[in-house]
Amino acid sequence: MSVMEKMQLVKTGRQFPLNLYNKLEDKLKRKDIKKDSGLQKQVVTEEDKSLVKCPKCGKMVDKSTVIKRKYVCYECGGYFRVRTKNRIRMVADYNTFEPWFEDMPVSNPLNFEGYEEKLAAAREKTGLQEAVTVGRCKVFGEDIVLGVCDSRFMMSSMGHVVGEKITRAIEKATELKLPVFIFCCSGGARMQEGIVSLMQMAKTSAAIKKHGEAGLLYCSVLTDPTTGGVTASFAMLGDIIMAEPGALVGFAGPRVIKQTIGQELPEGFQTAEFLVEHGIIDGIVKREDLKKTIFFLIKTHQCNGKQEFADFKQNDNFHFELSETLKEQTWFSSPRSAWEKVKGVRQVERPSASDYISYIFDNFVEAHGDRAFHDDAAMIGGLAFIDGQAVTIIADEKGKDFKECQERNFGMPKPEGYRKALRLMKQAEKFNRPIISFVNTPGAFCGLEAEERGMGEAIARNLMEMSALKVPVLCILIGEGGSGGALATAVGNEVWMMENATYAILSPEGFASILWKDSNRAQEASEIMNITAQDLKRLGVVEQIIPEFGGADRKTTQAIAGFMKENIKLFLRKYSGKSGEEIAQERYNRFRNF
Repeated sequence: MSVMEKMQLVKTGRQFPLNLYNKLEDKLKRKDIKKDSGLQKQVVTEEDKSLVKCPKCGKMVDKSTVIKRKYVCYECGGYFRVRTKNRIRMVADYNTFEPWFEDMPVSNPLNFEGYEEKLAAAREKTGLQEAVTVGRCKVFGEDIVLGVCDSRFMMSSMGHVVGEKITRAIEKATELKLPVFIFCCSGGARMQEGIVSLMQMAKTSAAIKKHGEAGLLYCSVLTDPTTGGVTASFAMLGDIIMAEPGALVGFAGPRVIKQTIGQELPEGFQTAEFLVEHGIIDGIVKREDLKKTIFFLIKTHQCNGKQEFADFKQNDNFHFELSETLKEQTWFSSPRSAWEKVKGVRQVERPSASDYISYIFDNFVEAHGDRAFHDDAAMIGGLAFIDGQAVTIIADEKGKDFKECQERNFGMPKPEGYRKALRLMKQAEKFNRPIISFVNTPGAFCGLEAEERGMGEAIARNLMEMSALKVPVLCILIGEGGSGGALATAVGNEVWMMENATYAILSPEGFASILWKDSNRAQEASEIMNITAQDLKRLGVVEQIIPEFGGADRKTTQAIAGFMKENIKLFLRKYSGKSGEEIAQERYNRFRNF
């Protein structure tokens, strides 16, 4: 994949992940498919050559082709519901799945008439003991605990046995210190078990809480459909929550809503795509990417209880060198005035955070949403590697053209943007991942909706929580740093600033308007506000100035990124071996000195 392609993915993608390991792709082709080839031959029988109706487009399609495409329609891209054994085959290494708790007795706590016969019929029809299968397996050699819900078994409704199997699996994963991945699917609570079914929501959630307190990863993958009590418990409690394309996900299903309050839901209201847009889940994952995505998440969440922040596994001898052309350009460049810098950082052509991310980091995967209201495109964040070391990235993003600038609100985050950033930073703390924050915003968005949703509280919360994070935080001002909206993601152990960036209490126009009642004196204001990198280094606000080699533009982006990368690695080395308390105290002392 070219650099431009990677940049485009970072800029526009909403799928999870945006880019994947090429090496993993090769590994999948060389090993996994080779091992599965015999199995595939067994699956593709004469019966499989028959036609099957797509549940989405309604067309009759060749069954064997659909199977080869991981049960995805080749006509419309619609997803078929997948049986347990096929789901396991998709994600687990060949012949590694070890089922757990398969001999649990039938539960009929209310002595509901005909229920046991109904369970027996479901067992006979599906070949399953219950609606969920749990166990241990390997994914590219890494151990995980896997849970798979199957809609064929009483619509994967959650009764006592389902809740008990999930809870036991999570408890055992906690004991073994293993990550948990559950493929969720459900019509909701099991009516025949009444209030006992309801109790499973609390039981499974409590087990997930203990698993998380042990510093372990829990991920849920939402498949079609996921509703009711499952949605309101273990399905929505993942450190990472993904969903398959087009999956129906909601607390109350469309039929229940219509029958209860007489309301018709608009088309696409309870889809996976809707949930991403509204900040409820991290992203959408295609079946072809499932196994690689799971492996990526395992590797980015392996902290092993160590305060290791410079575990560079490749390119450890990387050294930045400036080309002769850029040396000459730097030599002949002229210093810019404060006002020239103000105008320069506002240019849409100036490289954005996504540009630097694409050069510095490997395999950046964007995570979406504040889990409460919306996914703010003005604030991006996610997971990546820097030469093998996992990091969390937070960044303001303005856009590359007028349309994208509008979509990203010109880099002015709303409350949900700051809450998304904080969610990802707290997650980084849980898994001992250092945080790299790229700051480039004219300021927090001011408007009716921002006030309604608590902009002041969102910024204040970030300042408080960032100050106490027990992992290293590096903040880099790459363009505009406007007021509290910039500071909300700039409470770092160190703060760096690009040579021609600005950082101020407010814009020069606002400063002139307040002090002199004349915004036309903005240029004059910029010269006395001490907003340049050189001013702020003298004041101790920033630790390091990043050279732009004549000015940040398309020609210098890679070189600036190379300089950043080398120095980021040096920064991380300083904190390896330090305790979380030491790291947080250093950050506290830094800001205490002002």
